[in-house]
Amino acid sequence: MIMRDVTSDGRTPGVAGFLSRRRVLRLAGGGLALAALTAGAVGCDEDAVDVEEPGSAGGDAPGGDGGKETGASVDGKGRAPEPLWTKPTSAETYGDNDELVAAGGVVIASGSPLAALDAATGGQKWSLPGGAVPGAPLLIGEDTLYLASSEYDGSVIGYHPASGKETWRSRLGKEYRQPRPIAVDGEQVYVIAEILEDDGSSKTNVIAALNSTTGRVAWKEQRDVGTEQNGIHAAVRGRHLVYTDFKKNLTVRDTSGGGQVWTHKTTKTNYGFFTVHQDLVVVPQGNVLQAFNLTDGKEKWTLEASDGALFREPAVLEDVLYVADSARVMRAVDPRTGKPLWKSEALADAGLQVPRQYVKAGDTLYGATDLDKQGGIIAMDARTGAVRWTFNDKTGDYHAWLVATDGKRVFALHGKKLHALPV
Repeated sequence: MIMRDVTSDGRTPGVAGFLSRRRVLRLAGGGLALAALTAGAVGCDEDAVDVEEPGSAGGDAPGGDGGKETGASVDGKGRAPEPLWTKPTSAETYGDNDELVAAGGVVIASGSPLAALDAATGGQKWSLPGGAVPGAPLLIGEDTLYLASSEYDGSVIGYHPASGKETWRSRLGKEYRQPRPIAVDGEQVYVIAEILEDDGSSKTNVIAALNSTTGRVAWKEQRDVGTEQNGIHAAVRGRHLVYTDFKKNLTVRDTSGGGQVWTHKTTKTNYGFFTVHQDLVVVPQGNVLQAFNLTDGKEKWTLEASDGALFREPAVLEDVLYVADSARVMRAVDPRTGKPLWKSEALADAGLQVPRQYVKAGDTLYGATDLDKQGGIIAMDARTGAVRWTFNDKTGDYHAWLVATDGKRVFALHGKKLHALPV
């Protein structure tokens, strides 16, 4: 979903640069068919250095039949642990961060059919024949998995993650098409849908809140003409719903009634990626990282990258903001003040790609990269940024890596393969 650096925007030589069409499609139209995409749809940088990742796990991962958790830990030489299990999946992902989730003892990758695998063994626990709507997120809230209906009947459905049983259902109304959940909190599920015209076309869209107990519509607000219902990234913090779209609008609404609190027309928002912490939303904008107050949109702090580097996707995990830039410099930042806690060039020193998604387990930060040639899953010391190991399945698949964790295992999805790694 991100257009990666090319040499004209300050990319460090040797870093793979490309336009990931699969991720752009996630923004431009989640329902588009994937058949038009082939391996040739992604053009690799011919100048990229072919680096053998230190400690990468090559070939087919052992433990493919599941069973006992016998994966080896890091051996002290920087080699990645062996997977606990590796399973083929029906994954149909666009490289977005909400297409792989772990909850209720299972791990689920977006696809058709939608299959939940036992986190410990990789065995299938349940599946939904219709699967997930392409481009729609997998949202977990209050022990419920929320999905847009694969029947395209205007429903949003909640399932129990551990069993796959339907526990909740709601419809926005016949005058709306393809409602998709974008965020969830303890009381409401937030959706965006097209508003139908008399001739069946749609020029505008609506954002709405559905009560997560009754399924009733709590509120709905028509969005401005020119806004898009695709490419939405959203998060909820207290009374504030924060979201971006492909038009580079950063908007905050009041969750109690849907009224717009403020909106900014940002210039370079990394195609919509942001993170939130307490009363702040942190947005990468080119070579600066900006934090705005959720209540009024005023700037709280700004952090600049060095040497014209561009900030990538940020993440706040356990009250620490982690972010890398296009020069492959990794930072840990106090999200309240913008003060750096540490700065590391270990990614550049190891010739690795910049992570675009992060999870944390114990004192290890796990980052997932785009294409697998110089990346995969990178394990870093969360206290210093030092690279501990890199896991790569060596398939050459052009899909982005996705990562999730249940605190006991780290799940790595790459194309049609799902690996479980010990933490």
